[in-house]
Amino acid sequence: MSFAIIETGGKQYKVSASKILEIEKIDAEVGKTLKFKNVLLLNDDKNTEVGSPNIKGASVEAKLLENVKDRTILIFHKRRRKHSRKKNGHRQRHSKIQITKILSKDGKLIAGAGTTITETKVKTKVVEVKTKNKKKTVTKKILKK
Repeated sequence: MSFAIIETGGKQYKVSASKILEIEKIDAEVGKTLKFKNVLLLNDDKNTEVGSPNIKGASVEAKLLENVKDRTILIFHKRRRKHSRKKNGHRQRHSKIQITKILSKDGKLIAGAGTTITETKVKTKVVEVKTKNKKKTVTKKILKK
């Protein structure tokens, strides 16, 4: 399985094709393709290439899925015996991305995502079943996929 290690937002991430990551917020439109050029390591099934510090010419392409906010973190300051307290909250912003391609330094495709995540609808059928007892007829509805 091929993978790469990229650096973005001051952090390093191990990525592979079609993986979904939550990284520091990127100012871009949803659905836009992003290109990360800070590739620190490339690994395909046969060999591994380590950069010093980056691999020149190598890149990773990703699609921006959405910009989200993290859960609220409360910050509480209290000074004892002074009747002084302060309470704040903070929600960090993140971007969710899906890795589409990993390209080597000569532009060769190492790994690519064949499909992207889409919503699928499950179709169900309602089937009526009638059973006859001695005194009455019972109708039941059964859901089938």
